[in-house]
Amino acid sequence: MAVPNVSSELQQEFIKTQQELLKKVNLKNNFLIGEIKLIAGVDLAYWNEDNVDYAVCCIVIIDYVTKQVIEEVHHSDVVKVPYISGFLAFRELPLVLETVKKLKSKPDMFMFDGNGYLHYRHMGIATHASIFLNKPTIGVAKNYLKIKDVDFIMPENREGAYTDIVIHDEVYGRALRSRKDVKPIFVSCGNWIDVDTTTEIVLHFIEKDSRLPLPTRFADIYTHKVRKEMKSKKID
Repeated sequence: MAVPNVSSELQQEFIKTQQELLKKVNLKNNFLIGEIKLIAGVDLAYWNEDNVDYAVCCIVIIDYVTKQVIEEVHHSDVVKVPYISGFLAFRELPLVLETVKKLKSKPDMFMFDGNGYLHYRHMGIATHASIFLNKPTIGVAKNYLKIKDVDFIMPENREGAYTDIVIHDEVYGRALRSRKDVKPIFVSCGNWIDVDTTTEIVLHFIEKDSRLPLPTRFADIYTHKVRKEMKSKKID
């Protein structure tokens, strides 16, 4: 589907919404680590069929202590909002919320394959979604979102090394070396969590065979599987 021209009025409306939601963001923990039982990994994948854009959102629930998968759910639908840089949540959040409705488990926290506070207006998908999920959230991105021409500083080549991404004297997120000899990932607070706890939780879920934490890694794998199955099917 060709992306329609996006009016400046619509973008201004989106910005206004982000500014209003930002008032509800608090980068302090509203929980104790020991209280976390289940964490949800969230990812989306897209495809085009008959000139129509579709997406699938997959959520994988993982036990915080055992790291075992507890539940997997997904939801597919037509994508109704075009891709606009800086406004990804408006495109993805409807699918996320529909997928959450299918969960039998009640996760204590959501981890998104994407950014949170590390965003032009501090309103990446992880932060934006938190307001509607009413749960602490974390953003974990594979690639760096460059903001205001600020590059990240490469962390040392050792597991757990990180450098803060500081823009105009404010910490937006971290470049984190989750394992030695791998590219860094980019972690940021979503909401109701601080950056040190965000880093601790992400590292808790790093295994030897991947640089990505288990929740978003499994969600990513699940989206590729479901997308492959759905590509030639019509969405009800």
